[in-house]
Amino acid sequence: MNELLIEPIENYGLSKEARPKVLFSTIGIVGCGTVGQDLTITASKHGIEVIFLELSEEQIAKSFQEITKELDKQINHWGLTPSDKAAILSRIKGTVSYADFKDCELVIDAIRSKQRESSLIMRKQIFRNIEQNVSPECIIATNSSTLVITEMSSELEHKERCVSMHISTTAPGASVAEVARGLHTSDEAYDKVMKFVDLLDKISIPVIESPGLISVRLFVVLLNEACEVLMEGVGTMENIDLTARASFNMPLGPFELADKIGLEKVLRWMENLYGEFGNPRYIASPILKKLVRGNKLGRSTCSGFYEYDCEGENISKKNS
Repeated sequence: MNELLIEPIENYGLSKEARPKVLFSTIGIVGCGTVGQDLTITASKHGIEVIFLELSEEQIAKSFQEITKELDKQINHWGLTPSDKAAILSRIKGTVSYADFKDCELVIDAIRSKQRESSLIMRKQIFRNIEQNVSPECIIATNSSTLVITEMSSELEHKERCVSMHISTTAPGASVAEVARGLHTSDEAYDKVMKFVDLLDKISIPVIESPGLISVRLFVVLLNEACEVLMEGVGTMENIDLTARASFNMPLGPFELADKIGLEKVLRWMENLYGEFGNPRYIASPILKKLVRGNKLGRSTCSGFYEYDCEGENISKKNS
């Protein structure tokens, strides 16, 4: 009887070098807070492997817990099935090492910003850390809206692969990504990021590099004016938000949206914009400053313009 010869089927497949390369099969994300988590979930939903970097294993575990909580919420609202959730989570990996970005085609900075100068120094270091651990072809992007990519990438060897890509994650159903090229950004890198936005089923908005881009500059002025109307006693906070929702078809009014974004983040936006342009319209309202000083930061602290329960539901309206 002839001996049965068994050979591994892998020998007859394409070698790794010969396999067709899929654009953005793996991406990296630095920082997995609220924005990083949204980017992680969105990308993994579309079949992309995601590696997110955090400062510690404890932070990684916390991020996975919050991602799982968000996916469970979507299941409860019939937006996902349990099998979808399992597939999404299988594509997500947490790490504390930049070395794990070595096979990424795109790495996105999504850290929480602080004061402009300290944030810029931190992000420049992040960009250097990324560049030291990825291939020259890997695109490096930032989700920051008030810092410009030219300045952030100024100390890199390959500045041409750096792009600004601000994906709005604040308003429900937001589907816009503002994409800005820096002074050195190549056409190839810019075009690839526009394709990445398309892969996520977002609307890509080409913009000229400018602090605040379009969305942030519009919103902070709207919020400041809403605060001014409130201080003048023209209308109540609830009715100002209602007017914005009913008249302009906004899913959230300015105060509701500010609470969702985080008041400390909105204040930093305004300080960065005022520092850049010196225009009084970007000076934060005294109401906003007072709330931030009192650690009333919005939904994250269960108190901001409104009061919230632990699930982020507005309880001010229920009690009014």
